[in-house]
Amino acid sequence: MTRSHTEALIFNYYQAFNQRDMTTFLDLLTADVIHDINQSEREIGKEAFARFMERMSRHYQETLKDIVILSSPDGERAAAEFVVHGEYLLTDDGLPAANGQRYVLPAGAFFDVQNGKIARVSNYYNLDDWIRQVTEVAAD
Repeated sequence: MTRSHTEALIFNYYQAFNQRDMTTFLDLLTADVIHDINQSEREIGKEAFARFMERMSRHYQETLKDIVILSSPDGERAAAEFVVHGEYLLTDDGLPAANGQRYVLPAGAFFDVQNGKIARVSNYYNLDDWIRQVTEVAAD
């Protein structure tokens, strides 16, 4: 993999996410993809990732903007920074009640790439900031 191929792969991953094209999104992952969920556990496998995305799409509608992608010279690792523009649709377990609150949240992710596919995604964002945003909106 070259740096440019890796950056194009990550760009296509986020483009598929924004277009809600889960077939393309999941096709960009290895069968044994590692998914490190923000402030949660690690899941392994494309099927687990697909279940996670199905759950997320029921609870949240999100679009990622201002995406910046960086990669290592050999293309085996990458990072992305972006801003999540979202709407909280349905109450998620252990989180505040959903009432269609909108939020804007800086976030980032780290990737491992193998054989032209994403082999690991580790997502990070400030959960306390998200909770503050949806709680303040709900209180207004």
